[in-house]
Amino acid sequence: MQDILYEFQMNATTWVYLSSLIMVGVYFKFRRFWSVRNLDLVGLILLSPGLLMVTHGREMKDPAAKPSVDSEAQAQETAQTGETGEFGNKRLLLDGNPPQKNRDVVEKTGNKPEVGRQLEQRGYLWLFVVGGFFLLRMLIDSAMVRRPLLEPNLSASGLTFTCAAMLVFLMSNVITYQSTNTEGVALAKSGENPHVSQENGDIREILKQRGPGYPLFHVFSSELSAPFNRATAILAHLAVVLGMVLIGYRHFDNTHTGIAAATLYLLLPYTANFTSRIDHVVPAALLVWAIQAYRRPALAGIFVGLAAGLIWCPLFLLPLWCSFYWRRGLLRFSLAVLVVLGIVAASLAFMPSSLGSYKDQFCQTFGVWHVHTRDIHGFWEEVPSQFRWPVMAAFVAMCGSMVLWPAQKNLGSLLACSAAIMLGSQFWKAYEGGTFMAWYIPLLILTVFRPNLEDRVALSAISEGWVKWRK
Repeated sequence: MQDILYEFQMNATTWVYLSSLIMVGVYFKFRRFWSVRNLDLVGLILLSPGLLMVTHGREMKDPAAKPSVDSEAQAQETAQTGETGEFGNKRLLLDGNPPQKNRDVVEKTGNKPEVGRQLEQRGYLWLFVVGGFFLLRMLIDSAMVRRPLLEPNLSASGLTFTCAAMLVFLMSNVITYQSTNTEGVALAKSGENPHVSQENGDIREILKQRGPGYPLFHVFSSELSAPFNRATAILAHLAVVLGMVLIGYRHFDNTHTGIAAATLYLLLPYTANFTSRIDHVVPAALLVWAIQAYRRPALAGIFVGLAAGLIWCPLFLLPLWCSFYWRRGLLRFSLAVLVVLGIVAASLAFMPSSLGSYKDQFCQTFGVWHVHTRDIHGFWEEVPSQFRWPVMAAFVAMCGSMVLWPAQKNLGSLLACSAAIMLGSQFWKAYEGGTFMAWYIPLLILTVFRPNLEDRVALSAISEGWVKWRK
């Protein structure tokens, strides 16, 4: 952003403080201090400290992932002056501290890989604790029948302006993004074609680290140097925001609520920190639009199938969604999902050999043998793997129970349980589990703002399809 606004300085910690104050001022209900809305808002804010600990711990553990002090300052002054001139004696960092002072702080705090691993582990544990609260909150949401309308403290016009301003700032951050991700160096060196780096095996190493999902999607999401990736990130965020506004307008019958939910999503420190990660935001956009299109089972099935083909985890949504469409729309939804997954599986046959054999790509896309993977990065990297299997078993049991519970499913239960399933997948995810919050945050925010939706059931909201069933 400093490339657009002169001497603009902002870091992740400062934005956490600032955005938290804005969220409290706009959404906190001071007249109903003990409301569930306030508790949800505090929980969303409490996700930020864990995210900061993970980010800073990762930088301490791997200093190469963060640009050096001198190189960053030199790049900034070169961009401003074209040479090392008057600004060369200042060399201020993004946090406003001179280089020598930052070196002294690093020496005093002991910037060692061991300290970084401990801090990162505490961050993941923090995210799991707050995520456990929201998981319980989503599971009991269907029992909360009384849902009074608690509008934000800001008018619809003010929220619209705030939403548009946040979009401009975040998208500018994507455009001016300078990648420091070491895992995409091979892709940047090979030019626009990401399949040339087969010699060193860099692409296969990326696929092992990223875990299950569409291989080509993982390769493209590992480096944001190409204009295609930047455009994809921008369009995906626009799709999330537009989808949340349309859900408020069409399904909540309140446009103000939809704009408020979209603005809260943009204000979250997580969104600012992972704006450029298309593997975070693209699945989120697909799931939001699946909810928006729930009245058309075939279209909803296409969105869910695409999300499952890209990141695999939405496959666990199928029992819930099939039970929702059980009385009407099941055939259309199921056929759409199967057709999309079939196209995804068939497209693997045309992928280059640098991504592995067809069998390897198929197993990675659909999560085969993922339970026994040893390529773990994140919380489970420091924890024995035998403790991860019971968590996975509990998650699978929870997803299977969605077929029978809640017995009468409506749009509200579909929204809350979908958020719970995508949130639950973070607890056992082998690659940075807990940090992929975009997969569930938009659905969670919509659940927080939703009205009573008991009348939005499949039998009344969905028209009869190709075949008219008789009792």
